[in-house]
Amino acid sequence: MDITTTDAWQALRTHAEHFSDLELRSLFAEDADRVERMTLSVGDLVVDFSKHRVTPDVITDLVALAETTGVAGRTSAMMRGDRINSTEDRAVLHTALRATTSRMIEVDGVDVVPDVHRVLRQMAAFTDRVRDGDWVGATGMPIETVVNIGIGGSDLGPVMAYEALAAFRHPRLRCRFVSNVDSTDLAAALSDLDPSTTMFVISSKTFTTQETLTNARSARGWLIDRLGDDAVAKHFVAVSTNADEVAAFGIDTANMFGFWDWVGGRYSLDSAIGLSLMLAIGAEAFGEMLDGFRIVDDHFASTPIEANVPALLGLIEVWYRTFCDLPTRAVLPYSRYLHRFPAYLQQLDMESNGKRVRIDGESVTYETGPIIWGEPGTNGQHSFHQLLHQGTTVVPTDFIVMGSPDHTDEVFVDAEAHHDLLVANCFAQAEALAFGKTPQEVAETEPEPALVSHRSFPGNRPSTMIMAPALTPSVLGQLVALYEHQVFTQGVVWGLNSFDQWGVELGKVLAVAIVPELTADEEPVLAHDASTNALIRRYRALRK
Repeated sequence: MDITTTDAWQALRTHAEHFSDLELRSLFAEDADRVERMTLSVGDLVVDFSKHRVTPDVITDLVALAETTGVAGRTSAMMRGDRINSTEDRAVLHTALRATTSRMIEVDGVDVVPDVHRVLRQMAAFTDRVRDGDWVGATGMPIETVVNIGIGGSDLGPVMAYEALAAFRHPRLRCRFVSNVDSTDLAAALSDLDPSTTMFVISSKTFTTQETLTNARSARGWLIDRLGDDAVAKHFVAVSTNADEVAAFGIDTANMFGFWDWVGGRYSLDSAIGLSLMLAIGAEAFGEMLDGFRIVDDHFASTPIEANVPALLGLIEVWYRTFCDLPTRAVLPYSRYLHRFPAYLQQLDMESNGKRVRIDGESVTYETGPIIWGEPGTNGQHSFHQLLHQGTTVVPTDFIVMGSPDHTDEVFVDAEAHHDLLVANCFAQAEALAFGKTPQEVAETEPEPALVSHRSFPGNRPSTMIMAPALTPSVLGQLVALYEHQVFTQGVVWGLNSFDQWGVELGKVLAVAIVPELTADEEPVLAHDASTNALIRRYRALRK
């Protein structure tokens, strides 16, 4: 279906012609019920989207667009296990990872829920042993440091959640995360570790990912040099589905934790990919996180679009990116522990919907896939917020804030005062972005006329405010699921397959060809473009 020919699409095009006339000051002044009507809840999350440059008519037509493109039907198809990832002929069932045991979700006639819970029990039994000190290394010492080696979704999700849930970590165990094939990453992670108390979690579905296996082999060499060959089985576990390669590496397949081809990497945090996280926070807290995911899953699956929080947020992003030509969105968590959350969302959104071809193979004729970026507040206020407030590009912004401090250090008695100031800054930034300060308002207090324009703020910069009582495992699960389903909604409306990522493959293939050309003893015959050939020759000269 060519969605650009639908009535809803054409109506939104007409609305967008008047986008510059949509003034937040006027929208609020003319609608006393705007905040109440445009503030919705899901689980512990309260989401205020009243500061978006949308009218009730725009929302109505966005909902109509979602209905026309079949968001609800596509959601049902995903959750029942249909192969909606058509380019890879796979189901898309990250929602099954948090399903209760009473659910039945079939793939090719097989209920996958029992297998999901079997792996969760296996993970829990293993992590309990490590956390209790019953699992010991080759020298009889309990594990104190877990080094997670993965890349992409096998790294971004676990490290984001590990940082976010710092207040729930085991007092003895610490985790480090290695993803970059740059040797400095691994060297820094291992520099001060005792091999006798270190465990490695190697996360690779196929156990052939080039960067991950390169780091894993170097880590194995580091361990063997210090503890001998027999130590590998006591200090390495795998998250993979390739038992042969895992065994060949030297890992006991009894310590291999599996997942499934219907779990995409960027959607895999709540699968065995989260093993390092479960080691840190324990099986009970991990289960609470799964409960949080499920709260939002149930809301998304059962709530009409006009009241469906992730669907509405996805539709508003479609409005800005496709109809209003706003290319980017900032995610600003006012929470130090969520400092890796924007990076996590970069992959979730940009790898899912950074596509120029529709699911039917035809090229899109409209803009898709916003650029996602951000940093925690209040740090960002003293760097890039200048552009947000007075730059020439309008950047829709997501603010995320908690009702209480993330940490519980009783020694730090001023935590509440700090948090009050943090929250005040968050609210103030959203207010300033939305309503600005007019030249007339500035002139009332500015004695120098030449400075009035410099000190004026145009305002009219849209934002979402997401609030929760505290950053708990459940709230983190709710946040992640909120964005998962927002991204899904965007992809359905744009007609994309949000679950493949062919765009990352070409570079991998070319890198495999280039490696031997960089290291060959004799000058290789090069058949790349002139620039790449020159770069290879220059690197070979530097390497010598």
